Amino acid sequence: MERTNAYSPIDHSKTPHRHLTSSVRLRPTVARVGLGAAIAGAVAMLAACGGSGGASSGTSSAAGQTNSTSITPIVAAGGEALTCGAPSAPTNAASTSGDAVEADTPGSDGSRTFALGSNFQIALTTRTSQSDTLAWQVRDNWNVVRASGTVPVQSGAHSVTLDCSSTLAGYFAISATLAKESSQLPARGTRPAGVATFGVRPDVSATLPAASFARQDQHRFGGQGANYLIAGQTCCSGDGYRPLYADLGLAWANDNRNWYMEEPNGPNTFVPGTGTLAPYFRNGDISRLIQLDGIPGWASPTGAQTLGYAPASESAFQDYASRVGTDSALIRAAYFPNQAKNYYQITWEPDGGGSTKWLDSDANLVAMYAAAYTGLHSTDPNAVVMGVTAAILRTNTQWLARLAPLGLAQYLDGLTVHGYYDAGTSPSHPPERLATDPDPATAANALPASMRELRSAMAKYLKPGAKLFATETGISYDTGATYGSSYPTQDILFAQGAVVARTHLILLGEGADMTYVFYSSDSPDDTPGYGLFFDLSSANGSYGSSNISPKPAAMAVAAMTRIVDGTSTIGYLNGVPAGVYGYAFQRLGGGKIVTALWTHNNAVWSASAGFSASYSVPYTLQVDDDGTSGQVTVLDAMGNAASMPYSNGRITLSLTEAPLYVVSANAAVAKANATVPTGYVAQ
Repeated sequence: MERTNAYSPIDHSKTPHRHLTSSVRLRPTVARVGLGAAIAGAVAMLAACGGSGGASSGTSSAAGQTNSTSITPIVAAGGEALTCGAPSAPTNAASTSGDAVEADTPGSDGSRTFALGSNFQIALTTRTSQSDTLAWQVRDNWNVVRASGTVPVQSGAHSVTLDCSSTLAGYFAISATLAKESSQLPARGTRPAGVATFGVRPDVSATLPAASFARQDQHRFGGQGANYLIAGQTCCSGDGYRPLYADLGLAWANDNRNWYMEEPNGPNTFVPGTGTLAPYFRNGDISRLIQLDGIPGWASPTGAQTLGYAPASESAFQDYASRVGTDSALIRAAYFPNQAKNYYQITWEPDGGGSTKWLDSDANLVAMYAAAYTGLHSTDPNAVVMGVTAAILRTNTQWLARLAPLGLAQYLDGLTVHGYYDAGTSPSHPPERLATDPDPATAANALPASMRELRSAMAKYLKPGAKLFATETGISYDTGATYGSSYPTQDILFAQGAVVARTHLILLGEGADMTYVFYSSDSPDDTPGYGLFFDLSSANGSYGSSNISPKPAAMAVAAMTRIVDGTSTIGYLNGVPAGVYGYAFQRLGGGKIVTALWTHNNAVWSASAGFSASYSVPYTLQVDDDGTSGQVTVLDAMGNAASMPYSNGRITLSLTEAPLYVVSANAAVAKANATVPTGYVAQ
């Protein structure tokens, strides 16, 4: 397999994240950090990888069209629909200059997503030199037309609105074409030509009432990236997490207490206290993962700021960590009283290239962790010290095995990992790509196998009940792709959404306690497309954009979080045939069972041949005792529900590449048919 640079460089200093209330000093988000040539060792593990896929920008049709057979969503059969009324009388457009055709959905919270069942408008603007007819359509994640119509167009610049409502949740793409001029919607930022997108957020409360969280830190989804959607805000002042994270269902974010940020010019300038907490964390609804990676130049053995070396004085770092512990304990008491612990991530992608690569000795890395552990625990009785946060998932296992005999394990209360599993995590490189390879050494690199290996290492080296946080995993476009007017296509967007959901379901189902999605919107990363949202402000992507619109991935995440958050993992399903993947979860407090299921076949999933939405395999899932019959609820990848019958305790499903979720009640049956991840302790 050709090696690719999947882990493109995003400098620590490039992504605005927060500011201190006391000094209005901009603080960077710790974003994707490049691995560069440093992943060569890990990529060598994949050198013999099989399966389909590869680096290609694809040859599929435009984003609003598809060459593959359109299919109805797996569920979407419970009477859900998107409806739009007759167009309004035309009014003069706000501007006479602009594109021939424009479409948008004004009136959202800034995310261009809407609550299920709410009323919203589609605004259509034309600028023509003659009378014409505008044909419009709204298609869903599966490219099915959900609404359509025509509008007579007068010459000049005019706008009409459609009053719409939807009981169908998910991703939607508007297309609009003038008959005579053959004009279509232009590209906007990273969004390709031909579509304007919006989303309808799912409401699964009728099937899964809101979970009861005994502790704030029982939430299972977090994210990286901020977007300033509140009117009047721009990057990077204000709150870049709201309303975005609530819309997506994310409840964790990084909070920087890095030494090189807090004390860049000398020691003892960081003063602990609740005033250090950024205003957007003060609602207490987004838990903090506290970052401690990086050493200021004055404390560095090289004389320069570094993430690759231990500090010149371990005692100085221990003292700083003790003050961070005091800070966190005060903040937790004031703003997070329902959070059981404070969580600290000590290093960031030490296996990476660029500034994060660990260049110091193993002994010094262990000594640095010892200083952090001792300092944090001396002042924060609820500290959970975590690392090493290698970028490639299997590298975390290798580093733990190498460093545990040197004493690292005694300074870890848990592991933080980044979940990158392949030389490029993209539609063409899904997490199951290598799972069916006949070579066991190659198959071991598939994400499910890599997670099982990691959980076994944790059980061997770490204390019982150690937490496992996957604090970054993103799915980009395929390596070699670029943002453009004809890219990505509809089937690539469908594939990305499916792979994003599957990746995080595997991470949780194989024993991660919590997982971060990456990234909120398209960024100027060398490998493009990590964003759950298009960035409409820049053709190359940007950080902190205030003008975004959803991809299918955003709405797949919004559904997954509402269905799976508030659960504990039961485990992976036993005895599934090759190509079928299934994970069972149980709602907190002994509640309902949620089983996530899908299939994957490399033969129908590649940039060259397309990403099939119609490929399916039958699968029978046991949901109840033998001899019983009844109904269960099945939700599709966008969170649309339908009631389906089962008999003899079993339901027959048609699995596709897009996950579905089966909600049932018999926990004993679910637990009998699944394997708990090694060492995993239910919440």
